[in-house]
Amino acid sequence: MGKGTMRYWAAAKAAAGTHEEPYEAGTLAEALAEALSGRDEEFARVIRRSSFLIDGDPVGGRPHESVALPDGGVVEVLPPFAGG
Repeated sequence: MGKGTMRYWAAAKAAAGTHEEPYEAGTLAEALAEALSGRDEEFARVIRRSSFLIDGDPVGGRPHESVALPDGGVVEVLPPFAGG
């Protein structure tokens, strides 16, 4: 199980109430479950619509339970952005 940092951007930051927080998880699915624990439905809605980077690499459409997190990794939570 790795320890790392989850960083929130834009609407995810507003819904989380913080820019970043630590996680302790082996997969992206576990880290997101930890982040969702105790938070409201607005945060869950933003997370469901977000894309994710692990140490700068896009997760894309891979199932979150198959995405291993490295120790010391950084998960970037990127909600959909308006504009272009």
